[in-house]
Amino acid sequence: MKLNGFLVRSTVVAALGGLLFGFDTAVIAGTTATLRQTYDLSPFLVGLTVASALWGTVIGSMLAGFPGDRIGRRDSLRLMAVLYMISGIGCAVAWNWDVLVAFRFIGGLGIGGSSVLGPMYIAEISPPKLRGRLVGFFQFNVVFGILLAYFSNYVIGLQGLGATEWRWQLGVTAIPAALFFLMLFTIPRSPRWLVKKGRVAEARTVLQMTGEENYEQELQEIVQSIDAEKHLAGEALFSSKYRFPIFLAVSIAMFNQLSGINAILYYLNDIFAHAGFSKVSGNLQAVAIGATNLLFTIIAMSVIDRLGRKTLLLVGSVGTAACLAGVSVIFFTGQHQSLLVWLLVGYIAFFAFSQGAVIWVYLSEVFPNSVRAQGQSLGSFSHWFMNAAISLIFPLMAASSGAYPFVFFAAMMVLQFFVVLFVYPETKGLSLEEMQKKLGIS
Repeated sequence: MKLNGFLVRSTVVAALGGLLFGFDTAVIAGTTATLRQTYDLSPFLVGLTVASALWGTVIGSMLAGFPGDRIGRRDSLRLMAVLYMISGIGCAVAWNWDVLVAFRFIGGLGIGGSSVLGPMYIAEISPPKLRGRLVGFFQFNVVFGILLAYFSNYVIGLQGLGATEWRWQLGVTAIPAALFFLMLFTIPRSPRWLVKKGRVAEARTVLQMTGEENYEQELQEIVQSIDAEKHLAGEALFSSKYRFPIFLAVSIAMFNQLSGINAILYYLNDIFAHAGFSKVSGNLQAVAIGATNLLFTIIAMSVIDRLGRKTLLLVGSVGTAACLAGVSVIFFTGQHQSLLVWLLVGYIAFFAFSQGAVIWVYLSEVFPNSVRAQGQSLGSFSHWFMNAAISLIFPLMAASSGAYPFVFFAAMMVLQFFVVLFVYPETKGLSLEEMQKKLGIS
């Protein structure tokens, strides 16, 4: 099956939430040193400043399923765009540290909601044979947003803005947020949500417009699936029936963060400073790592529907564990600092090729229609809760020993390898309805 323009546009627009997600979470990396000086912050308060947005994402991801089911995935994404705009403008004009943290928290609500609603929307409009690639485009935009954040920090850092530099770095987010809000008026609702609301004719039109070859058969499968679920109205996500998909969602989300990815991305400039790099060279190294992240996400997207999700996760587990072990050796011995950049580049490459590309695809596939919004929220909640906890603790651990966090992250990647190898099912090439049968929850 070939992509058509309507499907591409709908995917790109929904995935812009991912770009804002990546930009908003990573842009803080270039401001930690300045904020530490401006507000005389201890390592704990630096961690709290970074984690304030992440606690917002925890709540945003936990609650996003409710508007997602009530007003639809697309219209809920509009609410997230508004939160991004409020946060960007608020951070730019923040008059004290408390206000900055509050606006970072509001941005976090938007990030958490986007991480649930964007992949869910794309999965529900995508044909099975293209779903991995299209949902993976959300992650591509997350990574592109991270690269843009690092590049934006680098460019703003060259402007000699002095004490207001961090305000520009955090405030610029409002511009892509406004664009995201406007573009969401150009895409349709999810066909599965439309069927759920009894709007079958509209769902048929959307399936036709997205290029679904057997749109009538696909529509009937969706109708039958949702009709069956109506008999289970009000069924709780936390029941024995959904035990396996819950385990898959929570474990992949936790391993994603236990790899150390966001602790490394958020504190990248601090890690380079610890290894002896200057501020400007640290910003440049960050851009190089962001570019590597983007390149290997593109490679992963091109093969995820052929090689499968499980293969990518296994390859990534081995590669990230090896690179993290190397980083820990550098910090333990204080030698070979010149290899640090290359080990982090290698780590990012393996992460982007595996965990980064797979997580949002997998979360959007393993739950049936009746609890997909709740299940996606649970997976995102687990991801962001671990992210916030690790980002809060990392500066404290790194201050006492630069090496121990990396030893822990490497050990978690070894554990992930065996869990994926023996427990995770492959989901490539199956419709969302066929996936239910494979997991024994049909």
